[in-house]
Amino acid sequence: MTVETRKALTLVDQFGRVATDLRVSLTDRCNLRCSYCMPPEGLPWLPRQELLTDAEVVRLCRIAVERLGVRQVRLTGGEPLLRPGLVDIVTELATLSPRPELALTTNGIGLARLAGPLRAAGLDRVNVSLDTLRPDRFETLAHRRRLPDVLAGIAAAAEAGMTPVKVNTVLLRDLNEDEAPELLDYALEHGLELRFIEQMPLDAQHGWRRDRMVTADEILAWLSSRHELAPDDRERGSAPAQTWLVDGGPARVGIVASVTRPFCGDCDRTRLTADGQVRSCLFSRDEADLRGGLRGGATDEELAAAWRTAMWGKAPGHAINDPSFLQPSRPMSAIGG
Repeated sequence: MTVETRKALTLVDQFGRVATDLRVSLTDRCNLRCSYCMPPEGLPWLPRQELLTDAEVVRLCRIAVERLGVRQVRLTGGEPLLRPGLVDIVTELATLSPRPELALTTNGIGLARLAGPLRAAGLDRVNVSLDTLRPDRFETLAHRRRLPDVLAGIAAAAEAGMTPVKVNTVLLRDLNEDEAPELLDYALEHGLELRFIEQMPLDAQHGWRRDRMVTADEILAWLSSRHELAPDDRERGSAPAQTWLVDGGPARVGIVASVTRPFCGDCDRTRLTADGQVRSCLFSRDEADLRGGLRGGATDEELAAAWRTAMWGKAPGHAINDPSFLQPSRPMSAIGG
């Protein structure tokens, strides 16, 4: 197979990056109201008829895997556990050839009930959001009293064999940033892989401020006050998290520093929204419609060609630190993480 032929079968962009990691949003709905994502009253949800059906999700994932070289499919939201057909979707995706690695990003509410069925269906890995260990702060941040449900979901995922369970944490100024060492201690005690994520300008309220964001350097300083951290010598590749060994290892902690340490040059992700739009970047202001083609009778190759075109135009970077940066009109809950 020639180089030209291989490129024709992948999601390559004009800078030579190849997308092999597909993030699929299954819904824009969520049962939390985290302040860095949406207002307490929630958002207008997408009409159900605009959402991709289970069969449409599976078909587009099949095209991505069989025709476009995708090797990992991560199901996101909103909150993907709210999708009634989630277990069936995972079951279908696990039959694709070549079989992709299947992952899920969730807030953990409902995971205690679904971890076992999802694992049996073929789910390989799970990331659970956990921003605080204190019930009062959880309610302040997420406007719901659901911390016990999140912790139960994490435990259930580990018991189901999706280890190591990864935990995602966003630290907010004057709210939970002092919990960084405590959260790491919790992760070490329970055999979890903790990932701190810098707050990004993806909130529905457009209230993000660069000077209020908790930075990777601050997080490292707080963690180093209690633990010895050493750079991880494993090859990072396209992984969004830079990792450090904790107290000599083997435990690790990671930081996704999208704002202060961008890794756009190694990005290997493509995104599909719950209403069937391709996004070449989390911060893109442009989308390419696949749902119209799906429902208009397009062939698999026609849909694959449209996807390739969308990814070819991917920008070199997100430009958050550029004065001309404009936040996407869609918030994170409608894009998918």
